[in-house]
Parts: sequence; structure tokens; C-alpha cells
Amino acid sequence: MTEPSRDIRTDVPGAARIWNYWLGGKDNYEADRLAAEAALQYYDMATFARQSRQFLNRVVRFLAGEAGIRQFLDIGTGLPTMQNTHEIAQSIAPESRIVYVDNDPIVLAHARVLLRNTTPEGVTDYVEADYHDPDLIIERARTILDFEQPIAVMFMGVLGHARGFEESHAIVARVVDAVPSGSYLAVWDGNDTNAALNALAENYAKSGGVPYIQQPIEHIRGYFSGLEMVEPGLVSVTEWRPEPTEVGTVQPLPETTGGVARKP
Repeated sequence: MTEPSRDIRTDVPGAARIWNYWLGGKDNYEADRLAAEAALQYYDMATFARQSRQFLNRVVRFLAGEAGIRQFLDIGTGLPTMQNTHEIAQSIAPESRIVYVDNDPIVLAHARVLLRNTTPEGVTDYVEADYHDPDLIIERARTILDFEQPIAVMFMGVLGHARGFEESHAIVARVVDAVPSGSYLAVWDGNDTNAALNALAENYAKSGGVPYIQQPIEHIRGYFSGLEMVEPGLVSVTEWRPEPTEVGTVQPLPETTGGVARKP
């Protein structure tokens, strides 16, 4: 692992680095590993992380394949792992254009090295921005994506870090409002139905990391207001179009809620 820059706090747990640890990665520091291991005492976050990642993979395959989307705006991307959005999309449609958005210094450092285009026809780029400033994201994404053509907007497991429920709704609404008809919104987040997961989130906030608020399912449903839900609708991530090999073999995750919807 490369040495951290002066902008990276290695003594405070970082959500992207903790997630990387749960996924079996090595791009994390002692504070992250301690927080990650402590979380496992409350809930099996390693399974949670893997299954939510599989949801992202299935969503991108649907969007690039059946839905015919060729532009992706992945907001709050986190640290690069195997099967990133651009790799999946460009394997199906080589001309796909992907913009990643994050404001974590270590995520951006890795993005510069690892988020490379996989095809001559496609484009892979990143934008440094906080999703609390959706207008900045839109402004910078416009230099890479064609906002006259459909775009898949993705918020995968990140909206719980918003400063409040009203703000997270406003962020999503602002970005969706900026993309044209025929675009898609994909969201998943942890819901507030599991006491152990709620306790984990509360303890993580006490560690100094950016708080993650478990959300009521109806709040998550609100992100899709005015949009056309794609079957099977708003469900646990393990229930959203599982692969045939996954049916009946994957541990259910009722504590997650996700879906995909089309902008009419």
C-alpha cells in the first residue's frame, strides 16, 4: 500500500477503507481494521459487503445490457475493487462512459491509478466532489457525459452518510432532475429494521468516522418518487434479480433495501 498523503487521516476510521477490509482488500489502516473487526461483533458485515457488491454488479449488467444504458454516474464509488462499474459496463458495451464521484483522498489516489479505461471506445473518469454539493457534481460530470442522452445515476450504500433524511432526498432529486428522460436511478442502503445493525452504526459514529444513519424503508422508497420501478421493485439486495446459481443459496439480507427505476 502506498504511503498516505497529508490529507488522509490514518488514525480515524474511513468508511471506504473499512468496506475494503470487509471485502478482503488491503487498502486500509490499523484504525480501519480495528473498527471493521469491532463491527463484526455486532453483525456479519463481511457478508453484507459482498452481497451488496453483487447487487451493484447485477444492476450494472442490467443497465448496460437489457436497459441499453451507455453512461454511468457512480456517486460515492468507494475504493476500487474487482468488477468495478466501468469494467462490467464496458465488457457489455465497449463504448460506455463512466464517471466516478468521491471526495475521500485515498479513494481519489487509487482512482487515478486503477480506474483505467478498459476499451478504446469507452471513457472512464472521476470527479472529486462531495455529494452534498450535487450542483458541482452535475457541472463537472457534464464535461464528460452527454446530458442529452440517458444516464444511470448510482448511489450505492452511501446515502446513509448524508447529514439528514431531507438532505439525502434533496441530493438524489437534484441529480435525477438533471438527467434526461430514459435515465435510471439505482440505490441501495441499509435500513433500520435490525437492532444489531443500528447499534453498529451508532458505535461507528462514536469512533470518529462520518456517521452512517440506517434509514427507514419508506425513506429509501422516497428516492424513487415519480420514477418507474424496475421489477422486482424495492427489495433486499439479495432478492433483486439474483443469478440462477444464487437462488436458494445466498443468505437473505432483509437489512438492506435497494432498487432501480427509470425516469419517464
